[in-house]
Amino acid sequence: MSLIFRPAASLLVIFTILTGVVYPLAMTGLIQIAMPDRANGSLVRKGETVVGSALIGQRFDGDRYFHSRPSAAGKNGYDAAASSGSNLGPLSVKLHDRIGASLAALMSMDQTRVSADAVTTSASGLDPHISIAFAQRQLSRVARARNVERSRLQALLDQISKKPDLGFIGEPRVNVLMLNLALDAEMGRGAS
Repeated sequence: MSLIFRPAASLLVIFTILTGVVYPLAMTGLIQIAMPDRANGSLVRKGETVVGSALIGQRFDGDRYFHSRPSAAGKNGYDAAASSGSNLGPLSVKLHDRIGASLAALMSMDQTRVSADAVTTSASGLDPHISIAFAQRQLSRVARARNVERSRLQALLDQISKKPDLGFIGEPRVNVLMLNLALDAEMGRGAS
């Protein structure tokens, strides 16, 4: 009996150490050397202060900022610890009411045409990007609130926007946090 269990127990201990300790530590060290920014959460800093992550969406309120897409992550949205989809189907009253509320808010801002990402959440609820179309529909509101020419904001949007990966994977997009930080840096924060 010990002829069977002893080698099995030895292999269990060896492979537990190799795959549970050595391999994870080696990969963590390699990634820390190769891509330290990504390995540490792609944190975005303003001076010495961490203001967010380039990978996690957050709420922006007020007319002076570009707004993110809605979030279903957590009770109040944008909760990175509760990242998940809402799992609400097309017949869900709760989903219908949430989209209706988002539409009503956008219509009150004089937006007659609305992008899908302006009223729907991403699969994780934390997508930091919005479509170029959604950002362009916010240009007039932000320009009025900041008392700047719409063309200046369009130039900033063009500068911050990302093209599809490898030229064909995904859609053109803009990271809302990066856009709003660039907006504050170029045009001043002022009162919100």
